[in-house]
Amino acid sequence: MKIISYNVNGIRAALKKGFAEWLEMENPDIIGLQEVKSMENQIDISIFEDLGYHIYWNPAVKKGYSGVAILSKQKPIHIERGIGIQAYDDEGRAIRADYEDFSFLCTYFPSGTTGGIRQDFKYAFLDDIYGYAQDLIKEKPNLMISGDYNICHKAIDIHNPILNKNTSGFLPEERAWMDKFTSAGFDDSFRLLNKEAHQYSWWSYRANARANNKGWRIDYHMTTPSISAKVKDVRILHEIIHSDHCPIVVEI
Repeated sequence: MKIISYNVNGIRAALKKGFAEWLEMENPDIIGLQEVKSMENQIDISIFEDLGYHIYWNPAVKKGYSGVAILSKQKPIHIERGIGIQAYDDEGRAIRADYEDFSFLCTYFPSGTTGGIRQDFKYAFLDDIYGYAQDLIKEKPNLMISGDYNICHKAIDIHNPILNKNTSGFLPEERAWMDKFTSAGFDDSFRLLNKEAHQYSWWSYRANARANNKGWRIDYHMTTPSISAKVKDVRILHEIIHSDHCPIVVEI
């Protein structure tokens, strides 16, 4: 099974840049999308239906903002939109697909880059998603939580850890949360198989950052031990450009 997570930074913009053609070629069994920035009725979903996908959308209330979606070749037995907390659910930050022996949660963590209120909102989200995940893992032990976490965990995951030590996304408090999360039943599946530096999934649009590979690894497939044991391949598709992020792949 091939599973992809991809912050598309606007699905309509990504479609204009060849997203559908790439999806047909890559042919994942499941793809979780973040920051779709559209309602389902604002795109031609037959594009995905023709590729054999069941389509599940959870947009933000605010138009043109945030939102997540799951495209799945296999029809899930249940879809859960949101995590039951209105402040996050109104922003379309989570959608979960449950299968017979596996659950896939696609999530888009808040950014704190504007500071102040949004950084506090991000910290509140981190506390609440941690509690939600701990409850969920008891009910769904075969679980993958994939998406844009908006946090670099370790120095190896960011191009300049010293310069960015006081930057949202690499703050000590955020990295400590990742330590806690990955010590409480979840593995960073990429690092199970790839220990190399300079492996990034997001680049700023400024200063030619992508061309110079001055990036951040902020997108993850977090897996519970039963899923981690089945991970056979991990890849970051840095050459795929429909967004400021790129797709990340895990095969189990």
